Amino acid sequence: ELGGYVREFETRVRQDMDEIYMRLDDEQIERQLLAGRLNMLFRDRRAHAYTRQLMETEARMSREAWVRATDASDLVHGEVMSLRTTVLGQMSEIRELQAADRRRQTVILELLRIDYRRSIEISELRTALQGQVTALQAHVTTLQGQ
Repeated sequence: ELGGYVREFETRVRQDMDEIYMRLDDEQIERQLLAGRLNMLFRDRRAHAYTRQLMETEARMSREAWVRATDASDLVHGEVMSLRTTVLGQMSEIRELQAADRRRQTVILELLRIDYRRSIEISELRTALQGQVTALQAHVTTLQGQ
């Protein structure tokens, strides 16, 4: 009976030892998994820091681009307003020049009418003068014949 008790004790000790080794193996595997997760977290931490740095750089560059775009927009707006003022001034000047041109055209037309009337008068005077010259020549011829 002592032998059966020893065998049972030995079997129980072996089972307990097997269970302890299995638990140790499980714990070892769990430690390895945790170490792997920890390493992954350290790698992720570096990747997250790099991503954060990229995002901060992108945000800074975006703010700078927005400021530049706003400045450019303000500059363009100023240029547009300046050009608008220039165009309005030139349009006013064009209207004044058109009015002056119409006045000059009116004067030119009046001068052409006057010139035409004078040319008719000169033509009439020339015709009358030629008639008088012809009459005078006839009179001279008559006087010479006497």
